[in-house]
Amino acid sequence: MELSVITPVVPTRPERLVRIAAVAERTRSGRLWCGQSMTLEQHHLYAYLTGLGFRIEAGLGVSLMPFRHPLQGALEARSIAATTGRPVIAGFGPGATALQASMHGEPYARPLRAAREYLTVVRTLLDGRPCRQEGDYFSFTGELMPMPTPRIDVGLGVLRPGMARLAGEVADVAITWLAPAPYLHDVVRPALEEGAQRAGRPVPKLVAVVPMALDRPDRDPAVLARTPHLRFPHYQDMLRRAGVDVNGEDPDATAAALVDGDVFLVGDPSALDKKLDAHRAAGVDELVVNLAGVAMHEGPTAAAADLEEILAGVDR
Repeated sequence: MELSVITPVVPTRPERLVRIAAVAERTRSGRLWCGQSMTLEQHHLYAYLTGLGFRIEAGLGVSLMPFRHPLQGALEARSIAATTGRPVIAGFGPGATALQASMHGEPYARPLRAAREYLTVVRTLLDGRPCRQEGDYFSFTGELMPMPTPRIDVGLGVLRPGMARLAGEVADVAITWLAPAPYLHDVVRPALEEGAQRAGRPVPKLVAVVPMALDRPDRDPAVLARTPHLRFPHYQDMLRRAGVDVNGEDPDATAAALVDGDVFLVGDPSALDKKLDAHRAAGVDELVVNLAGVAMHEGPTAAAADLEEILAGVDR
């Protein structure tokens, strides 16, 4: 199982990511991921790091479909691959229904159909083929100008079985967030395999973004486990399906449940390594270390220190 890292802070200045990028590059982390940002655009951050001399593979995940047409999504992913000279995973997802409504006037009535149309346009364009799609949600006729780049894989954000089956049909990579290992094993992986078999194609790579922290004195793991994702119904539904006691009226109790259920992992590097055995057994191909809780409460320097110890102490 490959280990990668996601930027643990919402970047307001690009230099705040330099230390994390340096740790990732020095420890040969597989990839530096960056989620959807409402401050500095993720594509600009990779260009900044490349200008400083970093040569790290990029993971975009998960970029929210309502914010960009699939032509723009394909063009930006290709631009990063060309700029960095490294392979890219470009992950996309429909986002929360409230976001969809704020951008389009109403949520996607058929989010699986919207995601299928989106990824089809992106993959067609990145393959260098003309696209002629008249969709219910995303339409495009045209193509990108030819340009050689390293490999670009198209990913889909996955929480529940329907989206996992769709990823099996149309995506190169399935990207999960906050999904515990047993749920990945029992629900997500079988759905991926079902979709891939139905489409007659290889099973997509499974990437799991996993929040964690080292067990240090004066740290309360339940405090570090708090995340704004717990406000959204689709995350609450996924966690309930996974057997996590989600209380929408008590976010503190839910955060504690994330720790108790090994959704948020805590321990020394050796203990974390043992806990990650469940992800290895679930068929996770790439595990993305997420130290956002540490960065939020103790700052990016503390997150970088945790990252260095974790990457040095966990078997890859």
